[in-house]
Amino acid sequence: MIQQAEPEPATEILNIYDEDGALEPSFLSGIIDAIDDEQSEFLTKAVGILHESELGDLLEALDAERRQKLVALSGDGFDFASLTEVDESIRREIMDALPNEQIAEAFQELDSDDAVFILEDMEEADQEDILARIPMQERLGLQRALDYPEDTAGRRMQTEFIAVPPFWSVGQTIDYMRNTADLPERFSEIFTIEPTFKLAGVVELDKLLRSGRDVKIEDIQRDAIHAIPATQDQEEAAMVFEQYDLLSAAVVDENDRLVGVLTIDDVVDVIQEEAEEDIKRLAGVGEEELSDKVLTTARSRFTWLLANLATAIIASLVIGLFDATIEQMVALAVLMPIVASMGGNAGIQTMTVAVRALATRDIDNYNAKRIILRESIVGVINGVVFAVLLGIVAAVWFSSQMLGVIIAIAMIVNMISAALAGILIPLGLQKLNIDPAIASSTFVTTVTDVVGFFVFLGLAALWI
Repeated sequence: MIQQAEPEPATEILNIYDEDGALEPSFLSGIIDAIDDEQSEFLTKAVGILHESELGDLLEALDAERRQKLVALSGDGFDFASLTEVDESIRREIMDALPNEQIAEAFQELDSDDAVFILEDMEEADQEDILARIPMQERLGLQRALDYPEDTAGRRMQTEFIAVPPFWSVGQTIDYMRNTADLPERFSEIFTIEPTFKLAGVVELDKLLRSGRDVKIEDIQRDAIHAIPATQDQEEAAMVFEQYDLLSAAVVDENDRLVGVLTIDDVVDVIQEEAEEDIKRLAGVGEEELSDKVLTTARSRFTWLLANLATAIIASLVIGLFDATIEQMVALAVLMPIVASMGGNAGIQTMTVAVRALATRDIDNYNAKRIILRESIVGVINGVVFAVLLGIVAAVWFSSQMLGVIIAIAMIVNMISAALAGILIPLGLQKLNIDPAIASSTFVTTVTDVVGFFVFLGLAALWI
């Protein structure tokens, strides 16, 4: 319990996470008590020593009313960068409750990429009002980033960077960085530019510091071969970072003029967001977040549940074609879900690998045939193994060797079709410029259900 008389929060908030990585209950309850008691001085100090990600976790753990009170009681000590660490709905809720004047003042202390990340979710009228309250130079940088399409490198870039002429010496450059206040707080590279602001080269910070003061920058610079176009999709930009192990990269416009820099911390966020997006799309979840309201969540899931209902009806129609066969032998009703379930799981396994490989561009025109063949062979091997196991179980269970043979054949056919569907459907959707992560699971499940039921019940009908 936090008491009003305790001015220093350090002992309570040094260990804010428990062994499982969740917020320590004693820490959280202490902050809640401080909010309820309106201990502004304590909260200002407590919030002030938290990292932005830790403050973000705290905001998400609080209810809506206490979140608003925490921001208000923290005053100038509240770090607005923490809003980049919370769900969009929570960020909107906090921003909607704050006056634009306060937001504009806070944005002047943020890195441009963080400010743009928060601004892009706001209403256009609020954006314009906030930008109008920001000094001209900073406003132009924010506006330039906002002018690029969403999910591009231009939206993710930081407009603060260090650029010098290539004819400067190392000494001039170091003196410039020492004497100029309006520079990035953290950087690993400086850039050289031509008079037209066209990107000329890059100099790593370690190389700069190891060179003599009289050495010309152009003598130690390297070509900017990994410059990122501002209009390039953020996922493609992240792949460049991953492939070449970059810490930062220049961002250029259509005329190769330097407009910003993309840093590894932003790229890590992009990789995480894209992976999370693919996982959610595979399950038909959409872009919902844990903080979304019940009706919003239900609505976001409705479309794909409706699509799954339609595909389930198709599978039921196939079963309906063999209703007379099922009536003659109850064992078929018992066994047919096994065939469809095994095929569905095998198809989902292949599809998951295929969708992820397409996202990371590990599948292309050169290796697609080889991967299709590999998945087919995997389907045959697993099909044979499980066919033998299930065939023996069915034959013993229902005292019918023929039934065991039928389900074994159906299992082999369905496992092969599942493997082919799992790889060919994502590839086909990719060719049609449809995101494979969105629709693949529905189509793969439909194929495995229909094939499994049709083959198993069809063979049973011929036998009976």
